[in-house]
Formats: sequence, C-alpha cells, structure tokens
Amino acid sequence: MNAEIISVGTELLLGNIVNTNARDLSVMLSELGINVYWHSVVGDNPERLTETLRTAKARADIIITTGGLGPTCDDLTKQTVARAFGLELYFDERAEREIEDFFRRGSLIMTENNRQQAYLPVGCTPFYNTCGTAPGCAFFAQGTHVLILPGPPKECLAMMRCGGLDYLRSLSGEQIYSRNIHLFGLGESYVESLLRERMNTLENPTLAPYAREVEVRLRVTAKASSREAAEEMMAPVIDEVCRKLGDCVYGVDTDTLENTVLGLLSAQGKTVSAAESCTGGLIAKRVTDLPGASSVFLGGVTVYTNEAKRLLLGVDADTLREKSAVSREVAVQLAEKVRGKLGSDFGLGVTGVAGPDSDGIHAVGTVFVSLADGERTYVRELRLSPQYDRGKIRNLAASHALDMLRRRLTNLPVVK
Repeated sequence: MNAEIISVGTELLLGNIVNTNARDLSVMLSELGINVYWHSVVGDNPERLTETLRTAKARADIIITTGGLGPTCDDLTKQTVARAFGLELYFDERAEREIEDFFRRGSLIMTENNRQQAYLPVGCTPFYNTCGTAPGCAFFAQGTHVLILPGPPKECLAMMRCGGLDYLRSLSGEQIYSRNIHLFGLGESYVESLLRERMNTLENPTLAPYAREVEVRLRVTAKASSREAAEEMMAPVIDEVCRKLGDCVYGVDTDTLENTVLGLLSAQGKTVSAAESCTGGLIAKRVTDLPGASSVFLGGVTVYTNEAKRLLLGVDADTLREKSAVSREVAVQLAEKVRGKLGSDFGLGVTGVAGPDSDGIHAVGTVFVSLADGERTYVRELRLSPQYDRGKIRNLAASHALDMLRRRLTNLPVVK
C-alpha cells in the first residue's frame, strides 16, 4: 500500500515550525512496509485542503493528515476531511469526557470552543488523546483509508503509536516486522557493496541500508502472520550480516552507540569520565541524555583552550607548547588526567580541529581521540574529510571515543 501525508498549518508554510511529524510518521510507516510516496503541506485554508485531498485520493491508498484539530476558528481539518469524503460529524461523548479530564487534571479553565474538538466523522475508529485535548480517528471511505492526527508532535506520535499503527496493521492478515543492525566505522556505500548481492537475492525477509549522520543502520524486514514467525525468518539473516561485518556491528535493536556503551559499563560495574576540547562536551551530553548515566559517568571537563587544559587538568605546558594542543601527546594526557582526577575506571580524551578554519598547523578534520584504562592509553588519529561541516566532525570524534570504549569493554581491538 502507498500513503500520502498531508500536514496542515500555515505556520509550517511560513517556516515558523519544522515539519518533524512527516519525517517521524514516514519512519513508522516504512517499518510497516507502507510506502510513503508524497508529503504535502497546506495552510489553514479549507479550499486548498479540499483540493489537496482530492489529489491525494486519486493516488494514495492511505491518507494521513496532521494538524488543524484545535479549538480555534482556523482549525478546520476534521470538518474539511469529513466533507471531502461525504461524511457527517457526530458528537463523541467519551471524547468530551477526555477533554474535560485533561483540563481538570491541569487545573485549567475549559472554554466552550474546546467541546467542538469532540466531533468526529460518523463510522470512524476514534483515537483518544493521551497527552492533549484533540481526539483523532481513522475511517475507510471512497476506497481510501484516512487517519486524522493532531499537529503537536508529542500528541501526533503518541496517537499514532497507540492507535494508528494498530489500525494500519489490521488492514492485512500478515504484518510487517523489522529489526535493526547498527554499525560504526564503515560507510554506507562500502556496506552496500559488501552486501549488494545478498540484498538482491532476498525477498522475504528483505535487507536494506540506511545512512545516519555518522553511522549506518541495516534494517531486516519480514512479512509474516506473527512476530514469532517473522523472528524465525529474520534470525539467520541477522546472524549472517553480523558475521560478515564483524566488530563494526555495535548492536542489534539498540538506539545509539552511547546506549550500548552505557549498558556495557553498567553490566561490568565500570565508570568513565571525559576531557573534551574540539567536541565541546558532546560526549558528556550524549551519555547524560540517557537515563541511568549517573551510575557510570563520573563527569566531563570541557578544556577548550590551552590554559583550561593546563589549569583544570594539569596538562603539561611544555607539551602544549612543543607538540601543540592538537597532538597525540596532549590527547594521552587528557584521557589519563581526567581519569585520575575523577577516579573513574576509564578516561576519554578528544582534541582536534573541527573547522571551518584550520589552526594554522593542522588540516580541518585532524582529531586525536584517546582512551586510558590505568594500564595503557590508546590513541586514534583521525583524518576526517575537511568537507564535513563542523557539527559532523565533532559528532564523528565523539562517536570514535565511544567506539573505543565499547571495544575495550568487549575485548576487541581498540585501535585498528
């Protein structure tokens, strides 16, 4: 089946709000095996929305609208969609109670115009809002499945997960299941070349690469009558891919590299600290974004200048002067000294040139990443492309530090 996502809101056209709903819904639909062929954005205008719906009906099996379900006079998505498909609206008493409860829980004053949100198309499957007021719904009419979802991303995605996905899964006797293999250290084109022949021969399950900013994800997808049957079909493919790609695979169905590292540290009862120069605290941020990080991450120091490196960590002034801040020798001291000062099992250090300008000595993209474990200090010297922007160089440097720690915790070669 193919789908079109119609995002409603003048604020989207003006650029005041980034349309993250379309991106996130597309990811969810792809995991169900539903192809998203079109994204449309239309302002809060019934005539233009009607025209957009007419076009979508002619080319999509599934239409998903987001936005325009609020209580104000310009929130006309529900009425316009119902009219376009020849449906009347009815007053849903449960939706009214849910809206009243929302205001009561928040000690907020409910105005009469909030009640208009409780109107839904006749014959629909209601989706009640778990974190807002506007209900959504799904219905089948004129040969098309239509899902109406609210605009605020938190509400939209929660409703899709709690109601929309189940509705879409029910459209087929078979369901789509996916698992994700996460890699760091190999490029998408190289991974694709290694697996191209195998990917071309697979039909069910399928195997496809997806590039992220600094890593690659491989998705294995199977269509089956049950999750158990799908898992059985996917397992040999996952095993085959993991054997072929070896220690560049850092996890299956894990969210991020830092998530894998945090799990390893927790399981082994180990701790880490970080001293960061060019990454500006990015390692610390990525780790502490995760719940439970406080049990394994003892702290981070952003030592951006030579003086900060010297005063806060005690990096040797002669080494800074003779070798420069961007050097193997300084990277070693960063990892060793932060480990010693914070008393962690491991210390990470990063120093380099993230750009856009050179430091006058090293090319943009020159980075030294270090790991100290009390017995030995490892260093990776990176020569990242100067065509990468500053953010990508910093993110890659942080990922290399986390990857070194992952390898050390799993007894893999830390520096290849």
